[in-house]
Amino acid sequence: MSNTEHRKLNVIDSHTGGEPTRVVVGWPEDVTGLDTGSLMERRGLLAERYDWIRSACINEPRGHDAMVGALLCQPVNQDCVAGVIFFNNVGYLNGCVHGTIGLAVTLLHMGRIGLGKHLIETPVGIVEVDIAAEGAVTVTNVPSYRHLHSAEVNVPGYGVITGDVAWGGNWFFLTQADDFDFAPEVKSDNIPELTTYSAAIVQALADQGITGADGGVIDHVEVFGAPTSGVSDSRSFVLCPGLQYDRSPCGTGTSAKLACLHADGKLKPGQTWRQASILDTVFTCQVEELENGRITPIISGTAFVNCEASLLIQDHDPFRYGIRPALQMNH
Repeated sequence: MSNTEHRKLNVIDSHTGGEPTRVVVGWPEDVTGLDTGSLMERRGLLAERYDWIRSACINEPRGHDAMVGALLCQPVNQDCVAGVIFFNNVGYLNGCVHGTIGLAVTLLHMGRIGLGKHLIETPVGIVEVDIAAEGAVTVTNVPSYRHLHSAEVNVPGYGVITGDVAWGGNWFFLTQADDFDFAPEVKSDNIPELTTYSAAIVQALADQGITGADGGVIDHVEVFGAPTSGVSDSRSFVLCPGLQYDRSPCGTGTSAKLACLHADGKLKPGQTWRQASILDTVFTCQVEELENGRITPIISGTAFVNCEASLLIQDHDPFRYGIRPALQMNH
């Protein structure tokens, strides 16, 4: 490598229950405006002017489709230790609990915070993290609720599928699918079949105009199978935007699940619910009751920092912004 000075993105990687999080902790000085305005306004600015940051971090050759990114920025609320904007291989997320757990251990690794409770600001509200030893983090998430109960969607090739629509920081369609194999030993054909099924549901929801509140796009599908004996109360496959499955139990999806359980009278405050992913990694959860049938999800998981790096952005590299043709030559 020559001694030429390159633009850099400084990142710290972690995983939460197997699901990766790449936190952007530093960017070039000519990237401005990401520390002012609301977090939702900054998310819009990131998408409109600096989407190359997302693409360079997440897309090949530096990243991969399953990776979730988190841009670390200053909070608006000064009671918070950080602000964060989440993104993935196709765009921007509202919230991300596994990513919040990853961000918490990253901030601890950086020496920005210590063990104990801290507030973090996201585009959809403030969440609390409680950091214990060895990567254990409990997240008190944004208020969650069920929007539609037993909604029916006609899915080509599969027939009428019944499920709930719920908010847990993102919009989810949650459905039981006992016909699929959720065996602890993940077979090679499980993931493609579940992906095809879940993607068909997402498309059918859009085609038939089934949405969350105020027209919110349902861009996540959570499919439930039998729990793993002695490990969990439930096991799920979660398809995220960009056609990638969540390796973790999915914290916003688990929040949506908890809201549905509470609405059905199956989960009371003080009860513990163990939600497993398709890989059998587990989040341990409880709820607190709010007004109007809403709940506050409390989700505990574990994350581990596994990389620190500087991503070099070189002008002569045709894939400097990731392997996505529209972003190769300009930003």
